[in-house]
Amino acid sequence: MENSHSSAYAAAGVDITAGYEGVRLMKPFVERTRIPGVVSGIGGFGGLFAPDLSGMSEPVLVSGTDGVGTKLRLAQLLDRHDTIGIDCVAMCVNDIICCGARPLFFLDYIAIGKNEAEKVASIVSGVAKGCVQSGCALIGGETAEHPGVMAPDDYDIAGFAVGVVDRPKIIDPARVQEGDALIGLTSSGVHSNGFSLVRKVFDIEHADLTAPLKELEGKSLGEALLAPTKIYVKAVQALLDGGTDLHGASHITGGGFFENVPRMLPQGLEAQFYAAALPRPPIFELIQKRGGISEHDMYNTFNMGLGMVLAVPADQADRALSLLRAAGETDAAEVGVVAQGDRGVLFCEVCPPVV
Repeated sequence: MENSHSSAYAAAGVDITAGYEGVRLMKPFVERTRIPGVVSGIGGFGGLFAPDLSGMSEPVLVSGTDGVGTKLRLAQLLDRHDTIGIDCVAMCVNDIICCGARPLFFLDYIAIGKNEAEKVASIVSGVAKGCVQSGCALIGGETAEHPGVMAPDDYDIAGFAVGVVDRPKIIDPARVQEGDALIGLTSSGVHSNGFSLVRKVFDIEHADLTAPLKELEGKSLGEALLAPTKIYVKAVQALLDGGTDLHGASHITGGGFFENVPRMLPQGLEAQFYAAALPRPPIFELIQKRGGISEHDMYNTFNMGLGMVLAVPADQADRALSLLRAAGETDAAEVGVVAQGDRGVLFCEVCPPVV
């Protein structure tokens, strides 16, 4: 590519040589995600992957795509770009693991106002970290420079993951039944949802993002909000590999509890959460207090400290918790029960007994 340079294109605002430099800088990060099955390196017209389907009677591919949303604005204001890629990966792989699918590979797409090679490489370093955390390979992507359409400092990132699961082992919400225990996996913070409300509450464009706050136990607002989305792939996989009869899984993203938990419930069943068992991280207390937001709207917008909710048979709850804690989810806890009802999600100080 040493002869690839267009003065005319550069005058129009697109520096293709910066793109080549970005690819050079990101290659070490991409290489760290290499796993068995990767056939090609980055730079080709397509990413090649040969999955190992041995032992599967009927392999099913599962895909998920997402972005990071307006959390990107926080990264831009702080000029810190090395974690936002983790969010992008997490939003995709946390969805497909809810089907029981093991992520195989990931691709990203970055649209940017001005292609700064170091910034792009920093963004991709986060994508690579997320891929390592979820055990999948980063096998390709695209960076597109959009002068005149996006401001020079603006960018957006989206991506998609592809995984595989044997059809008999798909996590089918139809199997969720009355009496199942609900197990909650803690979040790392706000994750990547509700940031339009967060930005409004804190007037983020004018807020002091770096000063330590006592309400956040000494963390700054920027630090607390930019914390990357936790990836739950290896924890859920540990349950499946350990023989747990996992009936349902719900990734608590946009729409909070009221939108996401019912997606794993058959008709006629509801999720009853023990109010006393639910975490209450300081960042959510601060958002609610500063914004004057109702309890219902908080649980309808944010994860409130639980990024994943799992349904398992009650007699397997203790073993499931042991497996999860051994996999690093040290704060995993039983947080509710599945019961007859049509209210979707119920929070109660003392939930009615399951008969």
